[in-house]
Amino acid sequence: MTMKRFFSTCRIKRIASYFALATIGTVWATHTPAESIAITNATLYTANNEGTLENATLVFEDGVITSINPDTVVADRTIDGTGKIITPGLIGSLNQLGLVEVSAVASSRDAGEEKSDITFNPGLAYNPSSSAIPYNRKGGVTRSVITPYPSESNPFAGLATTVDLTGELDAKVDERAAVIAHLGAQDKGSRAAKLQQIRNALKEQQQKLAKAAEKKKKNKDKGEPSDKEQLLTALLQNNKPLVIEAYRASDLLALIKLKNDFGLNLIIAGANDAVVVKDALAAAQVPIIMSAMDNLPTNFDALHASLSNAAELEKAGVTVILTVGGYDSAHNLYQLRFDAGNAVANGMSREGALRAITANVATIFNINAGELAVGKQADLVMWSGDPFELSSRVEALWIDGSPYDTESRHDKLRNRYTTSSNMPEAYIK
Repeated sequence: MTMKRFFSTCRIKRIASYFALATIGTVWATHTPAESIAITNATLYTANNEGTLENATLVFEDGVITSINPDTVVADRTIDGTGKIITPGLIGSLNQLGLVEVSAVASSRDAGEEKSDITFNPGLAYNPSSSAIPYNRKGGVTRSVITPYPSESNPFAGLATTVDLTGELDAKVDERAAVIAHLGAQDKGSRAAKLQQIRNALKEQQQKLAKAAEKKKKNKDKGEPSDKEQLLTALLQNNKPLVIEAYRASDLLALIKLKNDFGLNLIIAGANDAVVVKDALAAAQVPIIMSAMDNLPTNFDALHASLSNAAELEKAGVTVILTVGGYDSAHNLYQLRFDAGNAVANGMSREGALRAITANVATIFNINAGELAVGKQADLVMWSGDPFELSSRVEALWIDGSPYDTESRHDKLRNRYTTSSNMPEAYIK
């Protein structure tokens, strides 16, 4: 099983509205992040221990949330949030947003390299002007963790990158947010070889570090470590998460042992069999990144795929992150809230589902967002109703305290073809 299968898992088709969503309005369009904004009388879904706050006030300034329910509201602008729900901006994960424009066109794909290794950094090719970015903002997504496709010859696929969805050329990115690897059913060879390669790489780096420490004691200069060595050291010192895609229960147990042997900050992606070993995962404090919509065994690694898996893992105490599966997840990331809604319909708590697409992602990938809390980045979404309901829409959206609209290329094309024009007839065909 490769990570490519994870990205190409069959999805349940859902109807999504292509009508234009309400934009923030001219009253906000000219403000700068340095101005203070207060949203009053709103319902806040905090995605933290504060839970849901009714008739609440949230103030943000210079891109950061500065107060919640202050005794006195002092702000340059005030927005009445009566009847509206405010959530943190949603955060996607394990997709190629900004790395692919048209999946079927090779020249527009930058997420994979045939012989890449742990040092492969697809974030260098991130395109903030991708048409998929404003389209996914329609679903309330403000940030994402983008990842490479698996390598043909190496269990290490490369590096994950965290990006914002401003669409600006100076968009904030962290190109070395995590190391990505894959383990599972192989088209060629054995998964045992993949696991052994990962283990050997870590063990060899441990030995190099021990030798370097000895040389340092003797005042011998070892020289600068290579990029690969620096990354492996970061994993061994728990300074960087290692995300490994795996599905089968026995593989998950092998990865728990790997975590314990090397003291890794391990996250497992895919994990259709996670419910079989959920207690072991919870005890080892291994988070799971999964699709809430996997419901059919696609091979022998996914015999326990079920719509109830997210709920079962949550109840067992496993930290869950929900992601949109499928090969074209970069184009379908706006469905993240719908997938979370399906997880709720199948037993997951509402607060747990919200955290699974906000706070949990932010915590694991070291993003200062994902919660409505003082000091967090002002990534905010104002919803017309319950964000997990198909009929609700984004009415306003801020990233780092600045407003962004949700007009996508689809909206512009619709307007072009449904509006009377003096252009030649061929223009509307």
